[in-house]
Amino acid sequence: MKKIPTARVIGLVAGLACCFIFSLIDIEPSKPQVGRMLGVALLMAIWWIAEVVPLAITSLIPVVLLPFLGISSGRVVSTAYFNDVIFLFLGGFLLALAMQKWQLHKRIAIRILLLTGTKPSGVLMGFMGATAFLSMWISNTATAMMMVPILLSVVLKLSENATEKQKSNMAAGMLLGIAYSASIGGIATLVGTPPNLSFVRIFHIMFPHAPEVGFGQWLIFALPVSLLMLVFGWVYLSKFYLPASLSGSPGKTVLIDQYKSLGKMNYEERVVLVIFIALTFLWTFRTDIDLGFMVLPGWDFILAYPDMITDGTLAIALTIPLFIIPSKKTPDTYLMDWQTASELPWDIVLLFGGGFALAGGIRDSGLAQWIGEQLVWMGSLHPVVLIIIVVTMITFLTELTSNTATTEMILPILAGLSVSVNLNPLLLMVPAAIAASMAFMLPVATPPNAIIFGTRLITVKQMARAGLVMNLIGIVVLTVLVWFWLRIVFGIEAIEMPSGWH
Repeated sequence: MKKIPTARVIGLVAGLACCFIFSLIDIEPSKPQVGRMLGVALLMAIWWIAEVVPLAITSLIPVVLLPFLGISSGRVVSTAYFNDVIFLFLGGFLLALAMQKWQLHKRIAIRILLLTGTKPSGVLMGFMGATAFLSMWISNTATAMMMVPILLSVVLKLSENATEKQKSNMAAGMLLGIAYSASIGGIATLVGTPPNLSFVRIFHIMFPHAPEVGFGQWLIFALPVSLLMLVFGWVYLSKFYLPASLSGSPGKTVLIDQYKSLGKMNYEERVVLVIFIALTFLWTFRTDIDLGFMVLPGWDFILAYPDMITDGTLAIALTIPLFIIPSKKTPDTYLMDWQTASELPWDIVLLFGGGFALAGGIRDSGLAQWIGEQLVWMGSLHPVVLIIIVVTMITFLTELTSNTATTEMILPILAGLSVSVNLNPLLLMVPAAIAASMAFMLPVATPPNAIIFGTRLITVKQMARAGLVMNLIGIVVLTVLVWFWLRIVFGIEAIEMPSGWH
């Protein structure tokens, strides 16, 4: 009989104990669901990290516990497992499978290596920079879905003569770079990630007489935050995951020969490439892009119901034709078939759903609001200490919750706290919004994390270990720039609450 690893036994017992204890203790007497939800959240977090059972099975816990504990109905919980983000993931993955089926990914990979060279750190820098830039304008999920299949083909080509350990570490480091830069890039612009837009809206609602926070002002402050995080992430991953060089890696002449050996791009590759480019274009320019000095109009104004279209809608709309368009290379077949599509990682779909269900339970139970209310005692602390506490709390809270939901619940509370302690609300609300995008530890923390985990080339322990380092780096970078740079950019000469703002 196979011995069960000690870590799994400890995780099993600790998770069940937390769930049982908090289900009995009313940490909020008027709302018993708060303590119960905290127990469920701790159970899932511990089981995910310790991998007590397969991650997809842990993701199903809300389906059972939330209805039994009176937090959410089974009907409501079940709907969290299939939504527009799930369809975005499925559509993007189907397109990636089509690229692999017709070897388009190899052609793209060799072209990228010809541009970046074959030094691993240089390749990582190129991918992180491209991913971060795209994520400034389109969703981090769509960006990660576009970049991961290309990255995997590059890594495969780059590590053809590497040792197994080098292959494993390099794949993990490169994938983490994609996930990190997809989240970090969105910080730089107001349109890059939903929490930034949530901040602008809530700040105006809470302080209608305060000056408006514009696109340009946000970019001037947040772009240095994004760039510093990118540099630190690149240095960290290059040092601990990537070899300085690879013996036997293909030289430029070899790469050119390999590219020529692929021959001319065939019909199937061209069609898949056109669909890939079209989907990227439609994702990028679906809605208006406000650059501060001008607005690039989105294309969705031509639609009768633009508000009903999502990135997931587009992903499915452009991948369905793959099953309709016939192949010229192989008679009686199509660009995609169900046999190829069956390679979809359905366990990751459940992982996504579990994260959404958990976030919904935390919101509906009142746990998110309860956590926010615990901040009131911080009024007597120095503003820098307040910033550190807020950033730290939200950075780790959003590992288990939707960053948008976290922002929506916490920002109004921080606005009230700022008034009560006579502190300029920008010093707390801006770092809180940015910290909500700095969840790097768990697969369920952000869609990019889940996407790279779906490749099965990285473990939860690897993600948690590297993510913890990035979380701590983010806390330091954000605190320092808020206290010194934000005050310059936003003209905060005195840290007290400006008169007339409320």
